[in-house]
Amino acid sequence: MSWPHQVGVIPRRADCFQHRHAVDQVGAALADGNTAVLVGQVLAGAGGVGKTQLAADYARRAWHSGTADLLIWITASTRTAIMSGYAQAAAEVLPVSPENPEDAARAFLAWLEPRAATATSRRWLIVLDDVSSPADLSGLWPPAGPHGATVVTTRRRDAALSGPGRRQVPVGMFTHGEAASYLRAALAERGRHEPEQQLAYLAADLGHLPLALSQAAAYLIDAELDCATYRRSLADHARRLADLLPDTDALPDDQTTSTAAAWSLSIDRADQLRPAGLARPLLEVAAMLDPNGIPAPVLTSPPVLAYLAAHRTHSTPGNDPAAPITADQAYDTLRVLHRLSLIDHTPGTPQQAVHVHQLIQRAVREPLPTDRYDRLARTVADALTATWPDVERDTGLARALRANTAALTRHAPEALYQPEAHPLLYRTGASLGEAGQVTVAAAYFCHLADTAHTRLGPDHPNTLAARYNLAYWRRRAGNTDGAADFEQLLEDTLRVLGPDHPNTLAARSNLAHWQGQAGDAAAAAASLVELLEDRLRVLGPDHPYTLTARHNLAYWRGRAGDAVGAADFEELLADMLRVLGPDHPDTLTARSSLARWRGEAGDADGAAADFEHLLPDRLRVSGADHPDTLTTRHDLAYWRGRAGDPAGAAASFEQLLPDRLRVLGPDHPDTLTTRHDLAYWRGRAGDPAGAAAGFEQLLPDRLRVLGPNHPDTLTTRHSLGRWRGEAGEVDGVAASLADLLPDRVRVLGADHPDTLTTRHDLAHWRGRAGDPAGAAAGFEQLLPDRLRVLGPNHPDTLTTRHDLAHWRGRAGDPAGAAAALAELLADRLRVLGSDHPHTLTTRRSLAHWRGEAGDPAGAATAFE
Repeated sequence: MSWPHQVGVIPRRADCFQHRHAVDQVGAALADGNTAVLVGQVLAGAGGVGKTQLAADYARRAWHSGTADLLIWITASTRTAIMSGYAQAAAEVLPVSPENPEDAARAFLAWLEPRAATATSRRWLIVLDDVSSPADLSGLWPPAGPHGATVVTTRRRDAALSGPGRRQVPVGMFTHGEAASYLRAALAERGRHEPEQQLAYLAADLGHLPLALSQAAAYLIDAELDCATYRRSLADHARRLADLLPDTDALPDDQTTSTAAAWSLSIDRADQLRPAGLARPLLEVAAMLDPNGIPAPVLTSPPVLAYLAAHRTHSTPGNDPAAPITADQAYDTLRVLHRLSLIDHTPGTPQQAVHVHQLIQRAVREPLPTDRYDRLARTVADALTATWPDVERDTGLARALRANTAALTRHAPEALYQPEAHPLLYRTGASLGEAGQVTVAAAYFCHLADTAHTRLGPDHPNTLAARYNLAYWRRRAGNTDGAADFEQLLEDTLRVLGPDHPNTLAARSNLAHWQGQAGDAAAAAASLVELLEDRLRVLGPDHPYTLTARHNLAYWRGRAGDAVGAADFEELLADMLRVLGPDHPDTLTARSSLARWRGEAGDADGAAADFEHLLPDRLRVSGADHPDTLTTRHDLAYWRGRAGDPAGAAASFEQLLPDRLRVLGPDHPDTLTTRHDLAYWRGRAGDPAGAAAGFEQLLPDRLRVLGPNHPDTLTTRHSLGRWRGEAGEVDGVAASLADLLPDRVRVLGADHPDTLTTRHDLAHWRGRAGDPAGAAAGFEQLLPDRLRVLGPNHPDTLTTRHDLAHWRGRAGDPAGAAAALAELLADRLRVLGSDHPHTLTTRRSLAHWRGEAGDPAGAATAFE
């Protein structure tokens, strides 16, 4: 025999072979005298990531460079194959007969042992390709030493494959660049050229898996397809993966296994490991979910455990096959799948604990019979629903659940609507809205309503429920036509479900809200009085929806000017505490509303104190980043300002803004509102120029995000005009408000409170610009409309009376001003109480105008 010598055949080099970083890692490991174990990570795939090609490349380079005197390549899929490979090497390099493989293998390993008397000084490299079980190498590991090196390729990641003298080298997918480069080269060899963007898209569609890329390139060439056409076929769920890749007799690079079948042996092996029979059904569950990350609780939820028990493939002796499956067994199965490189399981990241390659998922899904597939889809939907928390304090978990729902919906678009729309579909849309993505939520429910209409019919309760959610989130996104949505929905719901159905009552509730939003708070309150009676009759006094009706009634009573009457919240809160408990979100919302209306009733200090007490409970229940917690911080800052600390309010809004930007994003309506209020309180704290600058920066964003007709956009235009005036640009304010007024009339109507506010401020700034008579005339025209729309006791009506008196005095009628203020004071005392800031303002103004009217004694008495 001559040296150097080779035993076994190195697989031929793949066409368009890509040099990869893992080869360099192998060299570094072997340079230290270690055994290099090439394993596939799940994110990098299992079978098909190119471990054999990388080992062959290293072996071929070692052979050609002369760094190995003896090169042995063994296809090591069984212990017998390993033993036979060693025996063959012993027969060729030692005077040992291969007739007894076990003895020959021992003799060969002894010859490699550096401490043995018969040890060789030859440089050797042994490649054990595709080891299927660590047990197959028990007692057969080549020794570590200065003259030799070992490379092992395997799909396993057991601890037994690492340890002293052994270094695992994870083999991943192609990088984005490697994948595109491979496709470009493979196609170019056949004279084919495709757009770079299409090559990149196709590489992503195939998850950058080397085996799939090579077979897809061969299929493209054989079928004479372009990338774009092939990608459309791949995306067609009616086409099986096996039908979109070459037949086994046409595989490239001497391959023997198709991509679709590359993992079948690993799945079979995983199913045999403890806990036996659970690997395949659990992988089926994972195959329906997001390949980029599945939350751990989903895969150990009761619906999944029931599915595992029902579809267990087999059981080991001594185990009861009918016994229920535990969460611990499901966890152990995840570890089995991880060890076999079928998934990547990282328990330390529970929100995205499991990653599965998208082609493994497809290979697992496609063979399932239709009825089994549909049951699986509903089971997975049940699991996601069971995992979804009532309060989404963990925004990362909510995002992961939404991503997994989207994946499930793509894989099973029909099953989730049979026999009816699964509740998961509605929970996902609500989650989007609760996370602040109100426009996205509206678009989601628009699609859901259209789909339910198509699949279930226009009058199906699920279709009506989708329309209800669509109308709700369109309203939250700022749509001003929401009343029409709810009017039509109410008509259809009454016809289909009847007057007492909960969905009918919910539609009435939202229609009442829209009446209020349109400016008719009194009508909203009246509608809610009727609704409350029906909810009490149908649902009873302690039902959460009844409590919600009471809450909304109190709110709109307050908006109608009955701030003291809105203290009904105090009685409501007691009932919510009794029925729902102190930590229920609705209870916390009632506390928030109670605090607000205490402030509106004149107790700004009490409102600020209430929000200060509420904030720790919001933090504890919902978490620091929940939108409701951020809203409580916003309200606390606002009422601190109203309580006389504008600088503190501005500072609090400044601290809140980065958190709203981080959690909700720059375009969320709440983020924009925080910017609005920050600018406002900067102005109130003595920086009118800073306030004007803040509103000037805000207006383009509100125009871009909400559009020119959104009420918040109009409010920002109003505020910008006001603070420009406060900053000294008095002459332009009245003109800007005059430009705004027609838009408010057109969008909101002539009687909307915000329209009336614009008329009020227009009159005020006319006076500030030097036209007191014009201001008085403007307030005189406004007052009858505020009396008609808001009533005589509404705070805004009283404010208009105050300002009318003031500008009459400035226009030359101090006696008339004093008389009007005396009448107003009696009403403010009656409505707001003696300590309300507006009452105190009226008393000061009355004293001033008595003095101006020639009654200094009366003025002095009033000031005292």
